Amino acid sequence: MNESQSLSPDDPRARLARSAFTLPGERVRAAPRVSHSAPVPPVVLSPRSRNSDYLVVKSELHARLLDELNDQNAFSTGDERLTAAVKEFVQQVLDTEDIALNEAERKRLQEDLLEETLGVGPLAPLMADPAVTDILVNRHDLVFVERFGRLEQTDVRFRDNEHLLRIIQRIASQVGRRIDESSPMVDARLPDGSRVNATVPPITIDGPTLSIRRFGRRRLRRDELMRLGMFNSDISQFLEIAIRLRKNILISGGTGSGKSTFLGAVAESIPNHERIITIEDAAELILDQVNVIRKETRPANLEGRGRITARDLVINSLRMRPDRIIVGEVRGGEALDMLQAMNTGHDGGLTTVHANSPRDALSRLETMVLMARLDLPSRAIREQIASALDLIIHVRRYEDGVRRIEVISEIVGQESSVIQMDDIFKFQRKGMRGRNVEGDFIATGVVPRMLRDVAERGDDIPAHLFQVKRGTGG
Repeated sequence: MNESQSLSPDDPRARLARSAFTLPGERVRAAPRVSHSAPVPPVVLSPRSRNSDYLVVKSELHARLLDELNDQNAFSTGDERLTAAVKEFVQQVLDTEDIALNEAERKRLQEDLLEETLGVGPLAPLMADPAVTDILVNRHDLVFVERFGRLEQTDVRFRDNEHLLRIIQRIASQVGRRIDESSPMVDARLPDGSRVNATVPPITIDGPTLSIRRFGRRRLRRDELMRLGMFNSDISQFLEIAIRLRKNILISGGTGSGKSTFLGAVAESIPNHERIITIEDAAELILDQVNVIRKETRPANLEGRGRITARDLVINSLRMRPDRIIVGEVRGGEALDMLQAMNTGHDGGLTTVHANSPRDALSRLETMVLMARLDLPSRAIREQIASALDLIIHVRRYEDGVRRIEVISEIVGQESSVIQMDDIFKFQRKGMRGRNVEGDFIATGVVPRMLRDVAERGDDIPAHLFQVKRGTGG
């Protein structure tokens, strides 16, 4: 005879034997997954540990939601149908299952599942913060952001590596890319223009990583950059003249120094009637002009075919009657075609390059021309560079997080095998005040040769821009 049957009905042990207990989800060992046709037991929340239980329920429902969406092949449909499928799933679960959530939590559940399925999951608050410029996920439980030029750790966490991997795969699928062990790296672009790089094991041994370089829907304008201390009014006026004279400009700087932002600000001076073609790896430039054609490179597919390089796009752009060609960043053999375009009547070009100084930018440009795999001597390459480029503007992010123009140099020719440059403006550093760098933008006293073009057009030469101001030590 069972021991409970021999006890009195009022005995506490008998009452316990008749009771059913619901354990928190994190205390229960996961059972093997069954087929989707099997009935799914209702999710019951414990009244204790409300927040942790909410996360458990959300996790379980998200796994079931993904299974259902995969069964329906919903991920191949548009976002509108996917959103409707998620809302229908959440409503059905809330109506038919015993989930102990209050009204606010039910609304939050729908929003969270939508974000987990369609967006960037736990990173959504960081993406909504306009002060965040970089989001760096080192591990599922270690997320950093950059605010105002400084890195700081956040309390944002993914549930585990699998959770982080699902978000990465969702981002990749939005742009028709795939990431897994056979293809463990991906570069992509979010709908708001933010640039994304992701890696998964085996190339990152601690788990998936995710890096997001944010670009807002509204770019920083020239006047705003001047207020932020990137340059002064004299430099702004000089750059406006250079753009009007259709000078070819190379913007150099390190990673995160503000090259692309500055490029967009310089391009403000391009007349609205001109036809502009932009070429980028990830389209992020936002221009004011109307007559703009945006081009973007494409990587090879899983079969190794279909790749479209920046060089392909530069060559194609020459057949499209451009007034200006803007190459977001030169990285390889397209440097040769860009220089040849500048030397054959397609003047007024703008581009950027990773470099530590103007002189280093010229060396890198020479190296990238060699990547075109044409057997050109170094002297011929340097002659091409000296003939094509007019200005090199080097930007730098200083210790205080402020991006500034460090120097503006004019290319004035070539002597022997060395390209000659004159510095026109530079940032003269004075020291530190607390955490802030102190200094002035000064003219070196060199009047650029390009101003002869201003005189030929009958315009006034703003010679005062290039005079050394007293007290600056220039």
